[in-house]
Amino acid sequence: MSSRFEKRLAKLARPPVLQKYFAVEGEFPETLPQARLREFQMESLREVIARAYERSAFYHDKMARAGVTPGDIHEFADLSRIPFTTKDELRGKPWALLACDKQDIALVQVSTGTTGGDEIYIMYSWEDFYLHDLAPGYPSLVPVEHGDICFNALPYEMSSAGLAFHKTFIESCGATVIPGGKGGAYSTPAKSVKMMRDLQPTILITTPSWAVYLAEAAEEAGLELKELPLKKMWLTGEGCSPAFRERIERIWGTVANFYYGSLECGCIGIECDVHQGYHTTQGHIYVEIVDPRTGQVLEPGEIGEIVVTCLLRYDTPLLRYRTQDLGYIDPEPCRCGVLMPRLFLRGRLVDQLEIRGTSFSPYYLEEFLMRLPEVGNWYQFVPGEEDLLIRCELAAGITPGPGLAESLASRMEYSTGVPCRFELVDSLPRPSGKTVRVIH
Repeated sequence: MSSRFEKRLAKLARPPVLQKYFAVEGEFPETLPQARLREFQMESLREVIARAYERSAFYHDKMARAGVTPGDIHEFADLSRIPFTTKDELRGKPWALLACDKQDIALVQVSTGTTGGDEIYIMYSWEDFYLHDLAPGYPSLVPVEHGDICFNALPYEMSSAGLAFHKTFIESCGATVIPGGKGGAYSTPAKSVKMMRDLQPTILITTPSWAVYLAEAAEEAGLELKELPLKKMWLTGEGCSPAFRERIERIWGTVANFYYGSLECGCIGIECDVHQGYHTTQGHIYVEIVDPRTGQVLEPGEIGEIVVTCLLRYDTPLLRYRTQDLGYIDPEPCRCGVLMPRLFLRGRLVDQLEIRGTSFSPYYLEEFLMRLPEVGNWYQFVPGEEDLLIRCELAAGITPGPGLAESLASRMEYSTGVPCRFELVDSLPRPSGKTVRVIH
């Protein structure tokens, strides 16, 4: 007698829109002409919106109050008629997005809580998690293949990060996965380093801060990271500047690319080796950039809040979700050959530093901080009304001599235009969760 799993597999079929655009071997969003990819996005948008209107009380009520129906959505500009979905609307409401029976939900994941407030729960049916999400792939942006050994140093418990990449590397890429985790009950840096020494991974995915923490543990254990057969690493889960990324690449001796996503939206952008923005994953999401104050959709090149609509989530749809991240879109072709537009991040709305009436992205400030060779890899920004306090460790071999703090402050202010003070410390706490760089 066949298993319940096998029976379910036998009944499944991809939605017509996926069969139409991604049924042929070798058809991927990253290689489709933009005109055809936008046709897919429009068809998928209309299908997801119709499903949300018909089966989700949350979205039916929102659209009814706005006086819009699925039949009103004919082109991308019409999407602006649908109200935004905000974090606060989802906090503490586990079943808000449900457009299927509760019993059809296979997976529930929860927000990390770094932005405060009640938890946000995001759910997937089996079909959305496997059948739909894995349909369009990005093989040139994620060049992981059968035979690769992937060390997954992202959190598995509650969060979406570890399990999402676990699924992708096994199911889409046919690779071997080591569920190293990050800061869990067993996921200590020392044990992770021991597993790397024993299993010799070719791929590493983790957060920027954990990459540095692992490197410190490797040094203590006498493991030379550059002797590992790593061909690539991805950094995700936290933002970081190009200068910080360059430090990580030097430490690990491999190329490090950024990967941008969220619990609510899944993968939003993947960086190529050119390191000039994230290619938006147009097979999975539709991105708008809006004015954070007015909600008006902005033109390419204008900086605003990133708003995401998921294209392959039928059972828990997510329409026009305000991420609270800032960025802009560049539609010009990338020299890597991938045709999908690039997204450039400019930090989070909640993390912007206000000093003397001017707003600064912490990534902008980190970029110049990490160019100071005396500064180590661990720091905190403490913004004040008149200046910025930078609390940091010093780089290995640097001693805090007379005038060093003043010299660093002077150079930082010259580069950024921000009045600074430095507090040099022996050690800052190492994180088990997300690293908090801005201390309010």
